[in-house]
Amino acid sequence: MLAGTRSYAGEPIEVVGLSDLRLKLDAAGLIPCVVQQGGTGEVLMVAWMNEESLRLTLETRTTWFWSRSRQELWNKGATSGNMQQLRRLLVDCDADTLVAVVDSPGPACHTGHRSCFFRELA
Repeated sequence: MLAGTRSYAGEPIEVVGLSDLRLKLDAAGLIPCVVQQGGTGEVLMVAWMNEESLRLTLETRTTWFWSRSRQELWNKGATSGNMQQLRRLLVDCDADTLVAVVDSPGPACHTGHRSCFFRELA
């Protein structure tokens, strides 16, 4: 992807390469990633990425994450067939959180719900 600017949700955004950023990973080498459905903005899930899952996500254009409980990489939807196709990957102003905008064909939650955020507190 070439550096420059373009519009996203009506706002100008800066397009940068991974080598242009110094992502702020936590002590375990992880960064949180919010996953949103492209077009609707629906928040589907939040997961963790490390350098390898980030690299695989950019290379394959499908989402890869680091499972803290299993201590392994996982390609979202590889088992269920609900692979998330990456539209764009955004980084926040502090470079400590990512947003993956995806096309998600089915449930994103391991419970079978469309979104992991199906319970309301208030």
